[in-house]
Amino acid sequence: MKLETFDDVRKSITANRDREFHLLLGNGFSIAYDPTIFSYDALHEFITTLDDDLLSKLLGIIKTKTFELIMQQLDNFAALIDALGSDKRLKSKVEKAGKKLKQSLLDAIKALHPEHVFTIPQDKSNACARFLKTFLDSNGHIYTTNYDLLLYWVLMRNQIMRSVDGFGRDSENPDEFMPEEELEYSELRWGKYKEKQDIFYVHGALPLFDTGVEIVKEEYDSQHYLLENISDRIDRGEYPIFVTAGNGREKLTHIMHNRYLSHCYDSLSTVSGSLVTFGFNFGEYDDHIIDAINIAAKHGRKSFPKLLSIYIGVYSDGDRHHIEKLANRFKCKVHIYDAKTANVWS
Repeated sequence: MKLETFDDVRKSITANRDREFHLLLGNGFSIAYDPTIFSYDALHEFITTLDDDLLSKLLGIIKTKTFELIMQQLDNFAALIDALGSDKRLKSKVEKAGKKLKQSLLDAIKALHPEHVFTIPQDKSNACARFLKTFLDSNGHIYTTNYDLLLYWVLMRNQIMRSVDGFGRDSENPDEFMPEEELEYSELRWGKYKEKQDIFYVHGALPLFDTGVEIVKEEYDSQHYLLENISDRIDRGEYPIFVTAGNGREKLTHIMHNRYLSHCYDSLSTVSGSLVTFGFNFGEYDDHIIDAINIAAKHGRKSFPKLLSIYIGVYSDGDRHHIEKLANRFKCKVHIYDAKTANVWS
């Protein structure tokens, strides 16, 4: 397959003004910003230094840096205990280890995250905003499987038009007449603007919480940074919505049991025009994303609109060969381009 550049992608966008170009971001988007912070290796190194005997033993036995695989093996072990009728106390201990590992992952993300939006240099923030606008200006959507705060920060800092994430405030006293300055409003709830939504966190994100009644988004206030507010919620026993564990089927099960996540996935499954990926490697646990793309492509059907093509960014020869082997799994035309030429952060 021909290796294109991001300029070739831009030319395609310019030449097809009547077509939507959507963007799918993966972990490589965050790693491109700072590989010492946003990588599973960094998270693994953080957790292995924790003073926790149980986690140290687990990470020593399960020799992998992939949290998804660790969580999957713990889930499998718990299922085996059930099937073999073994000691329920052992199952409880395994499940407790899984919860502790997930909590440690949250702690690691908080500890390794930049402190707040203004730690991102202005030139990097501006460059990323220009990159994102390329797709929003084509009436495309932005999808991300990352649960960190980088995308949220860039969109907020640059006040990019058409970056609607579906969250808004409701008046807490809609039936009462009072001056505007005396009206009380709810926290940011998802749903009010979902019909206009063009930013989708397919695997959830750190600022998003399911209260059991509403999906809410944590935000800055005048006294605290975003991570502080997120940390306070976690300390109160509330957990962000994000999908980290399991294979593609297990991830999809998690997604379909949350109305916000299922809405995002359904949207990805109905995109039309073209989809461009950046930092997404279509690994062995990403079958559910390939399925969504193929649903959008409406394979075998002549009906329009539908997904016509996908442009997949690759960083290395190894990435390129991996995608070339996978190309026949996609039910639309596949292009590959050198992700380094996108210059997302510079």
